[in-house]
Amino acid sequence: MANKVLIIDDDPDICLLMKRFLEKNGFEVDTAGNGEEAVEKLRKTMFDVALLDYKLPDYSGLEILQKLRLLHNQIQVIIITGYSDLKTAVDTLKHGAFDYVTKPLHPDEILHTIHSALDKISSKKEEINNAKASKQRTPGKRISPDKFIAGSSDQAQTVIKHIELIAPTDMSVIIVGETGTGKEYVAREIHNKSHRHSEPFVAIDCGALPKELAGSELFGHVKGAFTGALKDKEGSFEQANGGTLFLDEIGNLSYENQIKLLRVLQERKIKRLGDVKDKAIDVRIIVASNESLKDAVKAGKFREDIYHRLNEFKIELSPLRERPSDVLQFARHFLKNANQELNKQVKDIDKEVSKKLKEHYWHGNLRELKNVIKRSVLLCRGEKITLECIPQEILEPGMLVEPENPEDQEFTDLKSVVEFAERKAILKTLQNTAYNKSRTAEILGIDRKTLYNKMKSYDIQA
Repeated sequence: MANKVLIIDDDPDICLLMKRFLEKNGFEVDTAGNGEEAVEKLRKTMFDVALLDYKLPDYSGLEILQKLRLLHNQIQVIIITGYSDLKTAVDTLKHGAFDYVTKPLHPDEILHTIHSALDKISSKKEEINNAKASKQRTPGKRISPDKFIAGSSDQAQTVIKHIELIAPTDMSVIIVGETGTGKEYVAREIHNKSHRHSEPFVAIDCGALPKELAGSELFGHVKGAFTGALKDKEGSFEQANGGTLFLDEIGNLSYENQIKLLRVLQERKIKRLGDVKDKAIDVRIIVASNESLKDAVKAGKFREDIYHRLNEFKIELSPLRERPSDVLQFARHFLKNANQELNKQVKDIDKEVSKKLKEHYWHGNLRELKNVIKRSVLLCRGEKITLECIPQEILEPGMLVEPENPEDQEFTDLKSVVEFAERKAILKTLQNTAYNKSRTAEILGIDRKTLYNKMKSYDIQA
C-alpha cells in the first residue's frame, strides 16, 4: 500500500507540481489550499506525512501543526518555509514538526525528507518493540549507542565531564538548551554510560503530545478508558521500566499531567488511565527544555515541587553560535552521515564555505547545520561542497549580524551615529534574549510597538 502525503499550500501551482512529482515516486497524494481544508481531509483520511506551508491564509504554521497532531499524533509534518520565517519554523520542531525545508524547493530534497519522515515512523515502532523485548534481554548486553559527537570547545568539554560524572548515578537530570543543541543525544549518552545501558531508553517529546493524549502516552490506559481505547496500552513509563525515560520539552506538559508526574516521582508507581491498580516502576528520569524551567516556575507555568524533584543535576548546552570552533567538526560529521544516507562521495568542505559556516548565526543550532550540510551534499556535483551548493540563507544571512565597528563607519551627522548605536543595541539584546521581543523591549525600556517600529525602520528581521 502506498504511503499517503497531504500537501498544504495556498499556491495551487506548487500543490500541482509537488502532487505530480510525488505520485510519480509512488505516493498517494492529496492537497489542501488552507488549514481548515487540511483538517477536514485529515478527519476523513489517515495520512503518513504532511507538507505544510508555514504561511497559510487562515492559520499560522504552528496552529495548524497542533491541529494535525491532535487529529493524528503519528503524522509526520514537514514545514515549508522561506528564510525570513526560518527561526519561527525551527521553533515548530519543539511542537512536533519532523523537519523543515526552505524555499526555493528542490524536489530531491523534498523526496529525501519525506523518506526520512517515514523512516522515523518505522523506527518509532521498532523502538517500542525493542523496549519491550529488552525486558527479556540478558543483563550486561549493551545496546548499540547512537554516535555521540561533543565538540572540542571549552563548553563541549564541560558537558563531557558532566556526563561522565552523573551517568553512573540514578539522579534525575535536567538538560537545558536551545532547540537543536542535541539534548536527546546527551540524554542517550548518559544512559549508555550508566548501569542501565542494557535496558530500554525511551524518548518522548512532550511538545509533540496533544494535551488530550499525553496521559495515555505517558502512563498507558486500559481497554474502555475513553472513546477509542479498544485495548490495553503500555505507557512510556512501563516501556522504559528498568531503563531511562527522556522527557523532552517537559515544560509543555499540562498541569493535570504534571500532578500525575509528581506522584510517579514521589511514589515510583504509575496507574494506567481507567485502571484501579498501581504498578511499581523503576525508571531513571532525564528531562529537557529549551526554556528556563526556573522562569516557568516563577510564571506559574510549571510546578515548583516537580522542578525541585527533577533538578538533582543540571546540564546546560551552549548554542552553536557561542562555540564556532565546533562548527566544522560537526559539519564534517554530518557530511559523512549525508554521504551514507544519499549514497554520495563528497570528500570535504571548501574553505570559503567553511568561513561562511563559522560566521552563520545558526538559529536552529546543530539541527539546522545538519540540514544545511545534507542539502549541500544533495546538490553537490564535485568532491567538495562549494558556495554554489549551500543555501542562500548562509550566503546572505540578512541583517541578523553584528554591525561593523563604528570606528570604521563614516557618519555624516549626529542622527546617523544615534541610529547606528540604536540598531546595534537592539540586535545585541535580541541575540541575548534568544529573540524574545517582549523581554528585549523590557530590557531596552520601550514598549513592544516601539520595538517593532524600530526593527522595521532598521530592517532587522527576527
